[in-house]
Amino acid sequence: MNTKTDPALSSPPARLSTAVILAAGRGTRMKSERPKVMHPLAGRPMLRYLLDNAAQVFDRIVVVIGPGMDDVAALAAPHAVVVQHDRLGTGHAARQAESVFGYGDVAVLYGDNPLITPGTMRALLAQRRCDDTGLALLAMEPADPAKYGRVVTHDGQVVRIVEWADATPAERAIGLCNAGVLCADAADFRRWLDGISNDNAQGEYYLGDVVARAVADGRHVRAVVAPEDELRGINSRAELAQAEACVQARLRQAAMAGGTTLVAPDTVFLCADTVLEPDTVVHPHVVFGPGVHVRRGTEIHAFSHVEGAVVGPDAQIGPYARLRPGTDVGAQARVGNFVELKATTLGAGAKASHLTYLGNATVGARANIGAGTITCNYDGVFKHATEIGADSFIGSDSVLVAPVRVGARALTAAGSVITHDVPDGAMALGRARQANRAGHADTFRDRLKKKKEQG
Repeated sequence: MNTKTDPALSSPPARLSTAVILAAGRGTRMKSERPKVMHPLAGRPMLRYLLDNAAQVFDRIVVVIGPGMDDVAALAAPHAVVVQHDRLGTGHAARQAESVFGYGDVAVLYGDNPLITPGTMRALLAQRRCDDTGLALLAMEPADPAKYGRVVTHDGQVVRIVEWADATPAERAIGLCNAGVLCADAADFRRWLDGISNDNAQGEYYLGDVVARAVADGRHVRAVVAPEDELRGINSRAELAQAEACVQARLRQAAMAGGTTLVAPDTVFLCADTVLEPDTVVHPHVVFGPGVHVRRGTEIHAFSHVEGAVVGPDAQIGPYARLRPGTDVGAQARVGNFVELKATTLGAGAKASHLTYLGNATVGARANIGAGTITCNYDGVFKHATEIGADSFIGSDSVLVAPVRVGARALTAAGSVITHDVPDGAMALGRARQANRAGHADTFRDRLKKKKEQG
């Protein structure tokens, strides 16, 4: 008889740290049909921040969503998702993930509390794993404690969480406030969650009641204090704006630390994925949309808007320039004031200095685009391409009706409408013939004045 046991079956299950993110909120106070966690901060859904940061700390991530939140489930992928069909409070939401807690430590986070850094998450996990801590929680000391729940401590241990409405004057004077984030061993967490009650005015199960269960079990509960800016929750449009300010401050600081000069940092707005290489300079009142990469030595002048574009190196943009998605500006190229580029490649050293629209265009190296030039790229159904060759010169107020090609070293006369290809090195004139009628301006003006006098 074979009595050997498979080592894999006899060994204990792996202890993996798990982050449970509660993301079932509907955003009612935001007056929005969009799930709360899908509202953007610096061009990225707020839930994305928490997912990315938690992935740096925890072995597994589970996201609790509400019914019909397919967009949230898609954003959470490839992490596990469970559905809270009945919204009966934060404790009830955490219960929905009990079956996937696994073995090890479990932290419950909030999708609308997205700015917690990996460092703070690591501190929470480390606190849970030392000094016989049964439960660790995040707390903060805000400048204005307002109506946050207070964390009551004794000899370094948390003895209870008291809501502002239930707090005594002495308790309201406590500056340490509850952020709601908890971390405990999976088995303990399951037991404490199963023990909480919905015997309250709202008839809901509150995650914060786990603290009382842990204390009643005689377990040590300890708080990890983190900055207020990391722990601010987002429940309204005003709080979303406050969180945006925090994210922008972080992004600006990171850009400057990376070698970018922001002349007036508070006036520059970045996206979470904006890439600014060293020795770039950004002047006041510049806005970056998603998908921007600015290469070394490029200067973005005031009041410009850049989105979905690659720029430089050593390019000059603006002031008052707009680069739209699909734009690629080459080395040492120049995009001046009131110039708009969309799905356009501007070659190295090329210039479009003022009052120009280039859409679905390819502009060769060193070409010069005169003031007032536009590419007519859309016929109402399809977009068409314009090709402008290297070293060409497009005269002011030219209209290039796509599809059309202007060859290398070619020239278009000012005021021309170009509807046919221009060969390399050729000059194109597409103007109506001018005719001067002597004295006609005076007689025309007199006729208009007489009509005005007659009413």
